[in-house]
Amino acid sequence: MKIKSTLPLLVSLLCVACSPESEQVIANQHLSAVVDKSTVTFVEQQPTLSTMLAIEPAKAGGTYNDRLPNYSIASMQNLQSEMRYGAIALHKIDDKLLSKDNVLHKKVVTEILNYYAGDADFGAGYIDTWAGHLPYIINQISGPLIDVPKVMQEQQAVVNQQDARDYLARLSNFDGFVVNVLNKYQDDLKSGVVLPKNLHVKTLAFFDSFLAAAPAEHGLVTSFKRKLQDSNIDEATQQTMLNKAVELVESMVYPAYQRARATVVASETVASTDDGIWAQVGGEKFYLHAIQYLGDSTLSADAIHELGLSEVERISQEMDSILKANGFNEGSVGERMVALAKEPQFLYADSDEGRQVLLADLNLQVKAVMAKAPQFYHTIPTQQVEVKRIPQVSEAGEAGGFYSPPSLDGKRSGIYWINLRDMNAVPKFSLKTLTYHEAVPGHHFQIAINMAQQDIGLLRQNAPFNAYVEGWALYSELIAKEMGMYDNDPIGDLGRLQAELYRAVRLVVDTGLHRKKWSREQAIAYFHTTTGTSMTDVVAEVERYMAWPGQALGYKLGMLQFVELRKLAQNELADKFDIKTFHDVLLLPGARPMSIVRSDVMAWIASQK
Repeated sequence: MKIKSTLPLLVSLLCVACSPESEQVIANQHLSAVVDKSTVTFVEQQPTLSTMLAIEPAKAGGTYNDRLPNYSIASMQNLQSEMRYGAIALHKIDDKLLSKDNVLHKKVVTEILNYYAGDADFGAGYIDTWAGHLPYIINQISGPLIDVPKVMQEQQAVVNQQDARDYLARLSNFDGFVVNVLNKYQDDLKSGVVLPKNLHVKTLAFFDSFLAAAPAEHGLVTSFKRKLQDSNIDEATQQTMLNKAVELVESMVYPAYQRARATVVASETVASTDDGIWAQVGGEKFYLHAIQYLGDSTLSADAIHELGLSEVERISQEMDSILKANGFNEGSVGERMVALAKEPQFLYADSDEGRQVLLADLNLQVKAVMAKAPQFYHTIPTQQVEVKRIPQVSEAGEAGGFYSPPSLDGKRSGIYWINLRDMNAVPKFSLKTLTYHEAVPGHHFQIAINMAQQDIGLLRQNAPFNAYVEGWALYSELIAKEMGMYDNDPIGDLGRLQAELYRAVRLVVDTGLHRKKWSREQAIAYFHTTTGTSMTDVVAEVERYMAWPGQALGYKLGMLQFVELRKLAQNELADKFDIKTFHDVLLLPGARPMSIVRSDVMAWIASQK
């Protein structure tokens, strides 16, 4: 089905209004009109993103908390077409007619629209609001069936009766929402793209966990109950609405997810036993798209693989020196890290009490960084960050930790999520680094500051550039060392290096799976023996890369560029180099392609000479 875009008509109407004496005014107006139209088109398609960010309804094309995203095949094709039309329209605008700020605005938004347009030659999968084009709309770690309930439970506000009615409206529409997802999953299967067989186990485990509780005990109900209790709704009405939620989960949500589970079970019979995207129809070319957008790189997959091996060797040597200095001499670096992680002094109790102690320690780590942050950053986010455990319903397939952004108005905090499925997988020496990456000064600084820029528009406030976002967070782990967070803590610094090694291994494993045709088992064995990371964590990580080809590349590729740019600025400016101003140069324009970051740094260096 071909969808006709309204953007060409918009462009034509604007050009009719042009006159020679007002070309600059018209060009800048044209830019604003195309960006505004593309923004509304995108956020209208993503009502749960609007909920997560608490976007003003006027900027989101109307109210949204009562709607679910439309993942019908036609709707997704329309979204990608509109994003592509928008990018083409922006590209045609002459930079010479734009203000300096709007030249940057045009470049960044064009890349965002291309990000969301996805790969035109690969029709499978879906557009994720964070990762762009992903190949499997149902998988073990993400996708609408996991992400939408999570947003409703954790980020959808219920303050008054209208809010509660909106929440119930969403529950009542789950059947159609899931049907559209299943239709897309089955359509992809017909085109030769289906979730790899080795990812079915964890995907089915998610469904089993989602469906395990009685309806009244499901997270969609219990979270709603807590919100009702904190609302201004009278008790009688609360009970009526709570009863309705239980009824909807039982009659609408559970049957829909049971059908989804059955669909995944049926697809396993035709799923590939190969694990990389190369095994899917069109997969080899799609991986090049993933390298370009998620890795923000022009390097070949083979070159990235070799870069990863080189970084693995360098970091392993640093770790070896620390291990030997602290009396750990026997075995490979990976073997010594495995042994270190088993020592009782580095483990939290595998109990509710142990988990609470761990969460309390993470909060102390956040406070310690914030106390030193003014020495390294001019701009510090005003939004708070909370530490929370990843919900048990999805923890089996989730990463070790991740970050959820605050609301645009700053009233709801950012969230640093940590996976506590296996307490042996979170030794104490690894937690500082995870905090510095996921919370401060990593994702929370970058994303919260980005979202606070009120004059760059919604698309840029929530810009998804993976190498910039994840590269900054990995760079922040290094900055934390320079802030003194590992002083007198060599084992903690060893944990930092292990985390960096982890990201270098990602370059090897991701390209191994998707370019060099490694098996899941081969990737797991290499990852575990090289890093010494717990097997529980390694298995989840490798399966994550299988579901998200290319996403794991952004961390190290982005971080290496940030480090290179800082060294360049330090060498060029010498005594004039100021780390706080340098960080403003990186952060204040918001997330953007690394090529633009490089141009910004070079311009700043020139201005300081």
